[in-house]
Amino acid sequence: MLTKPVNVLFTRPLDTILEQKASLRKVFVDTAKFIETKTTTDEAIITSVRTTSDSIATVIFTSTNAVEAVVSFINNKPNWAIYCIGGATKDAVIEVFGEAAIKALAKSAANLADKIIAAGTVKKVVFFCGDQRLTTLPETLAAHGIEVEELVVYNTELTPQVVEKNYQGIAFFSPSAVHSFFSENTVATNVIMFAIGKTTAATIASYCSNIIVTCEWPGSEQMLDTVIHYFEKN
Repeated sequence: MLTKPVNVLFTRPLDTILEQKASLRKVFVDTAKFIETKTTTDEAIITSVRTTSDSIATVIFTSTNAVEAVVSFINNKPNWAIYCIGGATKDAVIEVFGEAAIKALAKSAANLADKIIAAGTVKKVVFFCGDQRLTTLPETLAAHGIEVEELVVYNTELTPQVVEKNYQGIAFFSPSAVHSFFSENTVATNVIMFAIGKTTAATIASYCSNIIVTCEWPGSEQMLDTVIHYFEKN
């Protein structure tokens, strides 16, 4: 247990239950959104999603935003073999498509690509993604002869804002949020930076030389546990 309170900024909303969990450990969380996501209105994309939903397909989800966008376009429960990352994305997939539809989980898009390749049976995938998606997954799959159809089902917009309060830690969940934050803010050298995944960590490192703690598994609860653990140990 911490002997004095710690204030941390999460750059996306956090469930009230998790905020309460943190406060019981003397970690007090504020939240602020630095990006906004909007479901696509591109009729060609929407038609492609609906066509895919009527076929047997292997599909990939690496964000809850993609799951929510796809669900808004379809009215049936597709016969899909789903590969997805863990955390909130996995939970969203299970809620909509059922756990049996998931063929493999991974910590990151790169790890997910490795699992798809290792399966040895996948010839084509449909990757439901955003416009700011990383190229690692499609490039890795293509290099191994797996056809990738990318359907950009949502778009990300930066929504920077000035942060006046001083925090002991700041938690980031995407490179886009990092870019947005640092477009309006700087940080003191003693602020601990927390990142979901190596790519987000590398983006933070391009802006500052602060200590960066990387949470390997995606998800707000996993990030919160990483934050609490760090401050209790240090």
